[in-house]
Amino acid sequence: MLSQICRSGCQSFTQRLLPWVQSTTLSRSHRVQPSATGHVRSWSNIPFITVPLSRTHGKSFAHRSELKHAKRIVVKLGSAVVTRGDECGLALGRLASIVEQVSVLQNQGREMMLVTSGAVAFGKQRLRHEILLSQSVRQALHSGQNQLKEMAIPVLEARACAAAGQSGLMALYEAMFTQYSICAAQILVTNLDFHDEQKRRNLNGTLHELLRMNIVPIVNTNDAVVPPAEPNSDLQGVISVKDNDSLAARLAVEMKTDLLIVLSDVEGLFDSPPGSDDAKLIDIFYPGDQQSVTFGTKSRVGMGGMEAKVKAALWALQGGTSVVIANGTHPKVSGHVITDIVEGKKVGTFFSEVKPAGPTVEQQGEMARSGGRMLATLEPEQRAEIIHHLADLLTDQRDEILLANKKDLEEAEGRLAAPLLKRLSLSTSKLNSLAIGLRQIAASSQDSVGRVLRRTRIAKNLELEQVTVPIGVLLVIFESRPDCLPQVAALAIASGNGLLLKGGKEASHSNRILHLLTQEALSIHGVKEAVQLVNTREEVEDLCRLDKMIDLIIPRGSSQLVRDIQKAAKGIPVMGHSEGICHMYVDSEASVDKVTRLVRDSKCEYPAACNALETLLIHRDLLRTPLFDQIIDMLRVEQVKIHAGPKFASYLTFSPSEVKSLRTEYGDLELCIEVVDSVQEAIDHIHKYGSSHTDVIVTENEKTAEFFLQHVDSACVFWNASTRFSDGYRFGLGAEVGISTSRIHARGPVGLEGLLTTKWLLRGQDHVVSDFSEHGSLKYLHENLPVPQRNTN
Repeated sequence: MLSQICRSGCQSFTQRLLPWVQSTTLSRSHRVQPSATGHVRSWSNIPFITVPLSRTHGKSFAHRSELKHAKRIVVKLGSAVVTRGDECGLALGRLASIVEQVSVLQNQGREMMLVTSGAVAFGKQRLRHEILLSQSVRQALHSGQNQLKEMAIPVLEARACAAAGQSGLMALYEAMFTQYSICAAQILVTNLDFHDEQKRRNLNGTLHELLRMNIVPIVNTNDAVVPPAEPNSDLQGVISVKDNDSLAARLAVEMKTDLLIVLSDVEGLFDSPPGSDDAKLIDIFYPGDQQSVTFGTKSRVGMGGMEAKVKAALWALQGGTSVVIANGTHPKVSGHVITDIVEGKKVGTFFSEVKPAGPTVEQQGEMARSGGRMLATLEPEQRAEIIHHLADLLTDQRDEILLANKKDLEEAEGRLAAPLLKRLSLSTSKLNSLAIGLRQIAASSQDSVGRVLRRTRIAKNLELEQVTVPIGVLLVIFESRPDCLPQVAALAIASGNGLLLKGGKEASHSNRILHLLTQEALSIHGVKEAVQLVNTREEVEDLCRLDKMIDLIIPRGSSQLVRDIQKAAKGIPVMGHSEGICHMYVDSEASVDKVTRLVRDSKCEYPAACNALETLLIHRDLLRTPLFDQIIDMLRVEQVKIHAGPKFASYLTFSPSEVKSLRTEYGDLELCIEVVDSVQEAIDHIHKYGSSHTDVIVTENEKTAEFFLQHVDSACVFWNASTRFSDGYRFGLGAEVGISTSRIHARGPVGLEGLLTTKWLLRGQDHVVSDFSEHGSLKYLHENLPVPQRNTN
């Protein structure tokens, strides 16, 4: 009876696995059917594209961003990736995800090849079942159920396990790839297949024919017959196939592939043993950098350790194939690690033969951190002197700055819309205004860092202070506007923060000279490295992952940029606003003379700004009055396109098209007009459709105005003033790093004080908490002490 139960429970593993594979893959995706043209559309909500992939092999990619052009790719799956933690059986979830990613890339028109381990682990699982089942039923019954579980399993020979597991492993891959209408083929090789010229040509021809037929070759060393590895047996210029790492490298070079992805159970290469406190992942590895790497122990399973992977990777790189070593077992990233690598994202360690001229962004982050700490220790007068010097340089070097800006404008002509070109443009008046703003910042910096906010006497000779300190390292990402660079740099200098700046490519010439001038100003007190301009090909999403180097991200640009950064920065706070949906409510008691002037300035003066008017709310009593006619006539003269809100449209026989959404930021000469019955309805509308940026009331009734000011929950709320006043310079802050609509930390235009946080300083004399217990000798006083007066000069 027991034997029958065991036998029925251990029927063909592949047959039992197939329904699981189907449910796993099909639950996340639908079976893909080729179209008449042979192009596959999509599954799993991942769009499929037919990308132009053609390049001449012979030189590896120099930068990660170029990996998206890789056409022929080898993915090597290490033993730790495909096997379970108990080393007996396969990690089915990981394998299903890997197959899905490989299928995505295959259906984009790429040529994918797999080098896989796992036959030994799969065979070990199957043979263990067979050994357990071959035990005598009588012996099993005599031993009892508890002891049955502890029956000794003999040590299984690896070659026998490989022989037993290879067919099942391939059947598994076939079942998984079938879900995506992709055919796979098995190829088993040994070292002799590469050293024998005829066999090597045969292998090469077979692989090319499979790729031509859009079949994914699945390659593995024939572990059932392979001899033990011989150390130091590599021939000059040829790598021996000792394990799947060397097999993958040899295959990649033989097949002239563009990219080799080596997946293991570690993130990549580290400058010290992985897992140690000071271990740092090496983003880019160059030939000759072996001395900067500390190799840890070998993988928990498999034959090749990290040293073998690096040797194989460097050999492949020398042969013209780019290489990335990454973690294929981490549950949070393994589901898209392969596609992320091909998209050029910073995953694992990228092997490159081209060293960048400047520092990496990680090194820049460290320099900004150390430089910022030195900056914070300067005297306030020294920080102010740096900012004054920068203000002088902006006017003294005006011609050089405008010449660089002219290059940017010429290159952007025809590529950028008119509002963005206006943001990109610098002028003498802009530079003069910048210099004035910087001098305002310098004046306010005299009493910023180290200012005492609170003093408390906890007990006798035990005094507590709360003082202002810098936040740390800021990352400011900005588009188009080069004038943002000196403004933000001055605020960072005044607040003692390190700064990483990432500007748009369209302003590269302007940003470069403005950054050089900033560093020249910083050099007068030896803190040149506190402000860094990121010039490498770093994607914004990759910068947002540097949570150990960056303390706050401040995006300045389009609402789409801000949303993208807020989504990407999962471990770093983001200060800013995703939208600027600003409202103006024209009350029934509004002044005729003021309304058109305020609406024109708010909407037409700079429609692309985040503080421009987007929705005009008009009291119902003003419809069909001279005031209303004046507003409409002015908007027509200014060529503003009008969109009608639902209530406004209902009052009109024929009207502008009804607005699609009342929650729209136009950023252009477009405006939504809606009708409300009262100030309370205007407030309710703002809270429902606004973005908590800037909202205005126009009225001569002071009581109504105060009600609006107190009840509208936005960062900036104005009475009889243009929305465009929502600006750090206009608020007297000198400049701003952005406008925040969050309710934590700074809100509204963020100037110098918004870049400071606090720390507590406690000064005692051998005080211990136990002295303040019920039976202790001391009592808490908690007396407020006077705070030193701020320097207001």
